[in-house]
Amino acid sequence: MDKTEKYILEHSCPEAPGLDWIRLQTNLHTNFAHMLSGPLQGTAITMLTRLCNVRRALEIGTFTGYTSVCIARGLADGGHLDTIERNDELLDIIHEGWKRCGVGDRITLHSGKALDILPTLTPAYDLVYIDADKREYCLYFEAVLPLVRPGGLIVADNTLWGGKVLEEHMSVDRQTRQIHAFNEAVASDPRVEVVLLPLRDGLSLIRKKQPESVSE
Repeated sequence: MDKTEKYILEHSCPEAPGLDWIRLQTNLHTNFAHMLSGPLQGTAITMLTRLCNVRRALEIGTFTGYTSVCIARGLADGGHLDTIERNDELLDIIHEGWKRCGVGDRITLHSGKALDILPTLTPAYDLVYIDADKREYCLYFEAVLPLVRPGGLIVADNTLWGGKVLEEHMSVDRQTRQIHAFNEAVASDPRVEVVLLPLRDGLSLIRKKQPESVSE
């Protein structure tokens, strides 16, 4: 952790109780602990959820449940989160983590492939968080856009992809090429407006326009 990150964390809200347990279990039982959102991004997601007064949220890519907790903590009273995870080996950690964080009653876990599950869900979501297979980001976007209410928000993680999207030779890495293609697609899509923030590994905020705005 560099000095800047340390200073930022010291002057932001602390990590919510229980999330440290999820971080520990992720480090102990997976080889991909770097995939966790972490305290800074998690706090930002909770605040964003609150600011948008989110009642219905959807997450693509639960992993070990860290970001699910952050979203669930920010939901309006009576709000609910649907989250999708294809790796059923993580289910015990996910459910125990949610229980420890006191948010299990606000979340429904859908186990399976996102592109199979998304067509079965009912609109309209206030917030969709995408953090799954980078090669399918463009497909996720097209699948979730009809599920988002006009004025609703799609948040896509890892859209800077370690800076690889800036490199000239992206063709050797399919994940990088697909993240770049996603960034290009949403930036030029008249149905949405987008800002890519340099938070952690890149966080894109994509707002679905009102119908009259699209036709202008």
